[in-house]
Amino acid sequence: MRTLIPTLLLFVLALHCHGQVERDKALHFLGGNLFGLAGAGIAKQASDGNRIWTFVGSVAGSTLIGLAKETVDAGQSNNGWDNDDLAATILGGVTVGVTIDLFAKKDDKKRLRGSYAHRKSKKNKLLIPEPKTELVFFEGKLPSLNTLGLSSQLADLK
Repeated sequence: MRTLIPTLLLFVLALHCHGQVERDKALHFLGGNLFGLAGAGIAKQASDGNRIWTFVGSVAGSTLIGLAKETVDAGQSNNGWDNDDLAATILGGVTVGVTIDLFAKKDDKKRLRGSYAHRKSKKNKLLIPEPKTELVFFEGKLPSLNTLGLSSQLADLK
């Protein structure tokens, strides 16, 4: 009950605030979130999990897509450049960057743990030799699909 009342109050206030935001700004915020997440992932891989570069990658990804979108809008006759749309897009990237920084686990050097890149294992791997088989064809012709398993004609393996 202690957490139920604040949670319901938060939802009521969020519902009221949602009516104050234009649909276009909400879509720009969502686009900033998505491209900020992509930028953060790329920056995390490139910087080996550095928190600052991950945040910068998130903001840079959302800024680039925001600038691209507003450039396209400015070229249209019935539309124009809107700084509020650009700010909503960048705010989406900042939100993702802060969320990643708050909730991601860190190692001793305050770098984000985990990696999306494949790391080579130093363990010795067993090498299994491939079987050496050879398909022998009748009459020097390649078999058809029927010959390979659906007919009575056989192909021998040596």
